[in-house]
Amino acid sequence: MTALEVRHLHKRYGRHVAVDDVSFTVEEGEIFGIIGPNGAGKTTTVESIAGLRAPDSGSISVLGLDPIEDRAEVREQLGVQLQESSFPDAIQVAEVLDLYSSFYRDPADWRELLELLGLAEKRRTQYKALSGGQKQRLSVALALVGNPKVAILDELTTGLDPQARRDTWSLVERVRDTGVTIVLVTHFMDEAERLSDRIAVIDGGRVAAVDTPAGLVARTSAVQQLRFRVSRPLDESVLTGLPEVSGVEVTEGRWLVTGRGQLLNSVVGALARAQVVAEDLRVDQRTLDDAFEAFTGRAPQSPGASERKAG
Repeated sequence: MTALEVRHLHKRYGRHVAVDDVSFTVEEGEIFGIIGPNGAGKTTTVESIAGLRAPDSGSISVLGLDPIEDRAEVREQLGVQLQESSFPDAIQVAEVLDLYSSFYRDPADWRELLELLGLAEKRRTQYKALSGGQKQRLSVALALVGNPKVAILDELTTGLDPQARRDTWSLVERVRDTGVTIVLVTHFMDEAERLSDRIAVIDGGRVAAVDTPAGLVARTSAVQQLRFRVSRPLDESVLTGLPEVSGVEVTEGRWLVTGRGQLLNSVVGALARAQVVAEDLRVDQRTLDDAFEAFTGRAPQSPGASERKAG
């Protein structure tokens, strides 16, 4: 079933068009990633989904509800963790969660959330004493305390160290396993690839592509590259004559073979017939970074830069 549907969403600020005809759907139980350059319209899109911004045109449906017209009901069904949040330094973790749970008709047990998110021992800890990773976990807890069916997580791991990022990824997967549909906005390509069932690439306020991580990579290029050294002299024609090979370069004894299809099997087979061993063989495979660059014309930007100034 469809949990979220965005159709022809348009939003401008003065002369600046932040979102220009964005459409996509998110299925129940899915982790749906959204990636794109800074200023592409990602945050404006998710803030519109959350009812924090009113679209100029287009429609949004969250579990069949309109975020503006059905604001109160959507608030009960949708949890949101935005890029930035802060609380009084002296407020304790338990106090924040107890306060937020009072905002909902049927809140989750925040004590169980603390256990799920690994914050049980921090319930009496003041906000100022939490680490960056613990503050992010608290943000997730606040997004889930209303017992939502859909959760938006915006730049969840920005500023976290590598171990905290990996721990947070495992947390997101556990949350999805409880039945929550997740919309994940991120600048990290490895994060999007690891967590997302499908990904929307947004660029210039429009959706450039929607597919699985592997599907996005496959759509950018079918070109493959092999790099190796040979155990004995080899005539280039042994490889250039193969139908899968489109190019061969030899530089200081290092071979670079470019091609498509079953390139690896074809090249290794040809070398074996010539009684040559491919030493230090490397297969250069396309990644989501390559797909991002292909669809947007820009390399992925480092996390941490906010979209808010650009809308």
